[in-house]
Amino acid sequence: MATYLDGILARHREMAAADSRPLDALQAQAASLPPRRGFRDALAGNPRLRVISEVKRRSPSKGALNADLDPAALARDYERGGASCLSVLTDEQYFGGSVADLQAARGATSLPVLRKDFTVSERDVVDARLMGADCVLLIAAALERTELAVLHRLAVDVGLDVLVEIHDERELEVALDAGANLVGVNQRDLVTFDVDHDRAVRMAGMIPAEVVRVAESGVRGPADAAALHAAGYHAVLVGETLVTSGDPAAAIAGLIGAS
Repeated sequence: MATYLDGILARHREMAAADSRPLDALQAQAASLPPRRGFRDALAGNPRLRVISEVKRRSPSKGALNADLDPAALARDYERGGASCLSVLTDEQYFGGSVADLQAARGATSLPVLRKDFTVSERDVVDARLMGADCVLLIAAALERTELAVLHRLAVDVGLDVLVEIHDERELEVALDAGANLVGVNQRDLVTFDVDHDRAVRMAGMIPAEVVRVAESGVRGPADAAALHAAGYHAVLVGETLVTSGDPAAAIAGLIGAS
């Protein structure tokens, strides 16, 4: 039986296969860009919990969350609340995001920005740099071991930080073999889209001390944030809780205060 992830990846791989732009020319264009904002650096070296706040209009499992949000205004609210970084969905078909959302959010703040999407090709990686992202997401469950290593190396070469998303011990091993120094544990199962609120706590002790650790999905409020910080996470990536909040700045301040 086909899953959410199967359909999403099939569509993204179909689009990647139809993309014939010369990779060398894209890389040359990326090389001419000014230095990125340091995404990993914004999360490391601080005893307080950091928050990566997400601009997210909808999800395949829950439908519309905040379909009419203003990405620039929301990003400013996030920065005012104390967020350290932004995450912006650019998948259009399944999440209602866009490159324009990323550029508007980044342009409205001084925060580094993660391109949150299903990255499956080298052109996808370079595109993240060209559109203005400071960090790219690579999902271990969506890539073969060799693919992950190749895309991670390319991302670093074009000046991006890389958040490698994992779910279990095997994926952690693959991420570390690829050179990951920024790892996110997604508590949402990408097959069923169900959330396991204890997954990140279970995985925390398995991640090497030198790796910046991010807990993703399922952070419902200060109690969850406090538990994840106590488990050893440098940051939490929060989307749904914030975009459905009446006061995202206050919600972020509450998450940080819990640490």
